[in-house]
Amino acid sequence: QYSFQENGWGTYLAERLVRKCDVVNRGISGYNTRWAKLVLPRLITESTGADSIVAVTIFFGANDSALKELNPKQHVPLEEYAANLKSMVQYLKSVDITADRIILITPPPLQESAWEKACLAKGDKLNRCNATTGQYAQACVQVARECGTDVLDLWTLMQKDQDFSSYLSDGLHLSTKGNSFVAAQLWSRLENKLSALPSLLPYWREVDHRNPEASLL
Repeated sequence: QYSFQENGWGTYLAERLVRKCDVVNRGISGYNTRWAKLVLPRLITESTGADSIVAVTIFFGANDSALKELNPKQHVPLEEYAANLKSMVQYLKSVDITADRIILITPPPLQESAWEKACLAKGDKLNRCNATTGQYAQACVQVARECGTDVLDLWTLMQKDQDFSSYLSDGLHLSTKGNSFVAAQLWSRLENKLSALPSLLPYWREVDHRNPEASLL
């Protein structure tokens, strides 16, 4: 949901793809794969037209990996999380969106001390831990391998930088730097697929101003 805020990774991709295709944001704050699996067929239907879809990203795990005893509403068991991801990929394939157009994204790492402060400010205890999030990230990578899709393993990539806290605004959600990182990583996977898309409608200098119908219709 936050990817379309100022400096969000969705905003970055939308800007890169102006007049080539629309970037449609269907991220919903706080959701997990259990809920997303139910909603997906409403977002992308058979009538949507697979030919008009050049890429789909599926980005879940930060909420699923919440600790059950402290956050039972968002928590989804690891095995179910993997099954839900697989189910979503299989659904997309069933409406003719091929595996090469699907990118799974793992949850980013969790900076526990910063997130604990955010939790305490709300009167809660620390309800996630980075090691657990890592298990969900590994499961996401495994599902991508089994389903033949691409995967962006944020959990691993962000921790190559020893201090990954700058990628997160509060220990959990992406900061401006984190959004830029996701955007750059995603674009490197999408550029070859999408850079060849033709521009929608001609450049203004190419329009015949005496007979615009000839250029635009």
